[in-house]
Amino acid sequence: MYVYLYDNFLRHKRFAADIKTMEIRLTDYGIAGKILRINNYTDAKPIIEDEVKRGAKTVVIVGNDDSFGQILSRAATVPITFGFLPVGPNNSIAEILGITPGTLAVDVLSRRRRQLLDIGWANNWCFIGQLRIPPAKVEVTYDERFTVRAKDLLEVVVCNLKPYVFKSGQPSDPEKIVHPQDGKLEAFLRPLTKRRWWGYMGEEPSVFPFEEMVIRGEKPFMVEADGKVSKEIKLTIRLAHHKIDLIVGRERQF
Repeated sequence: MYVYLYDNFLRHKRFAADIKTMEIRLTDYGIAGKILRINNYTDAKPIIEDEVKRGAKTVVIVGNDDSFGQILSRAATVPITFGFLPVGPNNSIAEILGITPGTLAVDVLSRRRRQLLDIGWANNWCFIGQLRIPPAKVEVTYDERFTVRAKDLLEVVVCNLKPYVFKSGQPSDPEKIVHPQDGKLEAFLRPLTKRRWWGYMGEEPSVFPFEEMVIRGEKPFMVEADGKVSKEIKLTIRLAHHKIDLIVGRERQF
């Protein structure tokens, strides 16, 4: 049995035609199912657990990157197969998973090509794509062995599925993309140094594979992960023991 979790923004009339077309294709494939609508304040984990008890075998997230992150930040460890139907803008995770928005996403779902993917664990929530701490006064301790600090500010990006994209700070320099390796988390640390009246100058990032990392701040710092934003004073990050069972496309980027 399939359960579809629709993000609340899909109620907007500009998505009605796309949703209708996808629902017709789902019916044609014989994989239409129960539809539940969620919002930004919904904790999807107990909802999914209840549906599992009722016989659900596959939970499909319908929405964008924020929808994907919001649901899986709490529910990624539930033992069920997840699918994803991307709708609208802000769907970079779908591209990485090899899922094209629209009816082609239904084709991917129907083929049920599954992969077990790593889950990042940060304090009491999960992330699948990437976690980022914008430049802040923080220190980073790796595997309880050594600590890294910056003279001024430090940007921290922890990659799982999504790559790290950065600019050197010079207007003429192109963006650089660093793809993480499989099977582990990697942290990219980029110091930013004060340049008098011209703001901050970013240095080349250093990469550190790790098992556990603890980040502490002099004051609460921002954390962005798969569309979820919070403020923390201390953040512990590790690779979760569980993996997520996810339906992916043939053109996935990993």
